[in-house]
Amino acid sequence: MSTLDPPGIACRDVSVRFGAGTSAVQALDRLDVTMAAGATGLLGANGAGKSTLLRAALGLVRPGSGAVSVLGLDVVRERAEVRRRVGFMPEHPCLPADMSAQDVCVHLARLRGLGRRDAVRRTSEVLFAVGLEEERRRPVGSYSLGMQQRTKLAQAIVHGPDLVLLDEPTSGLDPAGREEMLAIVRRLSTELGIRVVASSHVLDDIERTCDEVVVLRSGTLAAQRPVAVGHDPSGAVELRVTSDAAAFAAALAPRVEALGVRLSPTAAGGIGLSASPDAALDAVRDLAAELGAGVTRLVPAARGLEDVVVDAMGGTRG
Repeated sequence: MSTLDPPGIACRDVSVRFGAGTSAVQALDRLDVTMAAGATGLLGANGAGKSTLLRAALGLVRPGSGAVSVLGLDVVRERAEVRRRVGFMPEHPCLPADMSAQDVCVHLARLRGLGRRDAVRRTSEVLFAVGLEEERRRPVGSYSLGMQQRTKLAQAIVHGPDLVLLDEPTSGLDPAGREEMLAIVRRLSTELGIRVVASSHVLDDIERTCDEVVVLRSGTLAAQRPVAVGHDPSGAVELRVTSDAAAFAAALAPRVEALGVRLSPTAAGGIGLSASPDAALDAVRDLAAELGAGVTRLVPAARGLEDVVVDAMGGTRG
């Protein structure tokens, strides 16, 4: 995972509270996190603080305590510069229905400091990049949901930002539209050199578009890991059987030791194999058949990203 300096977003002891008294909501609770990867995915359940964090990074919400910096800029003291260098794609509908995608992008590019000629040029480039060049003059109100999502993304990058914040970019899209959006989002960091922070409820979206994942829980940092956390080149696996694990391991050991495979008990009551050549897996199958034991689990021992995220969000598996 590559990291960039200064980081896209850095929070230090950040707290945000809405309301007062017994009805108050603690949206962020002394949050400390640094997002320095080229593309960071922001995960968490509803109410975990994802949208509040994005709004704080844009200067739309002022923390009650702590400090937020974006691209090394203080979002309170240097808010105008932050907004010049950052693009934002909101989750909810926000586009004027009577304007075309071209007019929306040109207008917002000029508000962000581009001259008329540069705004028109950049608008043409970004609408082509998101697949809206042929539909650019139609009113946004006549667009499908997928086209509106792409328009929101286009306006977020029309001014050439260094960082783009995406709030649920695939929300409401059908499978085909989702695939197109994910491909575009991945290109932002890998080909266009724009850093990305994407908030989503969908782990698969983050795995396919981001380099690292940040998991929020009740306004705090629950986990931060590279997306490739589950890779284990050793080939170690965890085995679980329906029979007595210790007895099964004792019978399996002499069959796999000649292959250089070592066995060890796991914390979950299974058997850890230090490697998994085909011959060792064949030995597991053959022994299970001989003993009449069922194999209930045979998976890579390294914890996958899904395991990390589920644990961090306090979930359980069925």
